[in-house]
Amino acid sequence: MKVGVLALQGDVREHISALVACGVYPTPVRRRQELDAVQALVIPGGESTTIAHLAQLFDLMEPVRNRIARGMPVFGSCAGMILLAENILGAKAGQKGFGGLDISVRRNAFGRQVDSFESEIPFADGSRELVRAVFIRAPWVEKIGQGIEVLAEIDSHPVAVRSRSILATSFHPELTGDHRIHSYFIEEVARTALQEVQ
Repeated sequence: MKVGVLALQGDVREHISALVACGVYPTPVRRRQELDAVQALVIPGGESTTIAHLAQLFDLMEPVRNRIARGMPVFGSCAGMILLAENILGAKAGQKGFGGLDISVRRNAFGRQVDSFESEIPFADGSRELVRAVFIRAPWVEKIGQGIEVLAEIDSHPVAVRSRSILATSFHPELTGDHRIHSYFIEEVARTALQEVQ
């Protein structure tokens, strides 16, 4: 499977390392031809408005949006979740995203940088083992639409969701050394989605 990591801003190296640990050798994606060469995409944590601005500058906004609409498997963490949401609450004026997930997300829902925290939370992948979740100026999901499965919550707020071909977390699994969620994306989300279109 050819997996790309959107390499415009944010935790790009950390996602690449996590994917390599799962046996996948990803391609950094900064240009249209690099996007065209991959079957699945990871959108890293970082600053959602900066990533969106650079995606427009590098002429990637519409190509990524179109690939997602056509069913390309995607995993977004933190800023990636914001960019995948159809509705962004607390968005900056004119902020755009890639869309694809029928959710409403609130930016910086847990507070500012000083309010960042770590927690061990259940993740609905069939394992009883908790996931170490790092929340940094993190969003949460305030509303879910049809076809959205909630995989993890904190205080009744969804912090990990998936649709058929899209996985999103409001936390940063790429920062923990625990590669369960990357593995879940590869094996359960991406491979399943790609098999369905073959």
